[in-house]
Amino acid sequence: MNTKPSSPQKSRTSAVLVAAALCALLGSAHAQLPGSIDLPGGSGPGVHSPNSPFAPLPERSDVVAWSVLTDVKTKAEKNRILPQFNATQVALNQKSQRVQGFMMPLEPGEKQKHFLLTSVPLTCAFCTPGGPESMVEVKTKTPVKYTLEPVTVEGRFLVLNDDSYGLYYRMTDAVTVKFHLTTQPWSAQ
Repeated sequence: MNTKPSSPQKSRTSAVLVAAALCALLGSAHAQLPGSIDLPGGSGPGVHSPNSPFAPLPERSDVVAWSVLTDVKTKAEKNRILPQFNATQVALNQKSQRVQGFMMPLEPGEKQKHFLLTSVPLTCAFCTPGGPESMVEVKTKTPVKYTLEPVTVEGRFLVLNDDSYGLYYRMTDAVTVKFHLTTQPWSAQ
């Protein structure tokens, strides 16, 4: 059986990634434009709404906190907006990390090997839940069943300085991590 995605599937995935990154980047760029509206703390892209039907992600010491990932400055360079990562973010690069978040599928289907992990749940099928600082592109070793519940993944974490899709973070060779009530509370699946 051919498991490689067909050309239309690759094109569709690329289009979804570009659209998600572009929408997120435009929202991020608009928030930094002179004269833009200042939103009160705790609102805007990537921040959990108190009106959401989903509970916010709990703070956990065994995962990279979204507050670390979203603390990115940007700079305008020619016709692009590029991230400027701080030392904490750069230290995550090329190392095994764990991140918890909500799945944003890039293809139809119950199981996903390539998806975006976001800091807040999707509330609209056509909207990104935040800017590129509040999502991680994930490529897993084995398919992960889609869920509306938070998932935790562990894999090789990449900090992207100038990604062609406008993303800031990527995780490769990822596996899901499930909670177990034993002496070793977390195990890779």
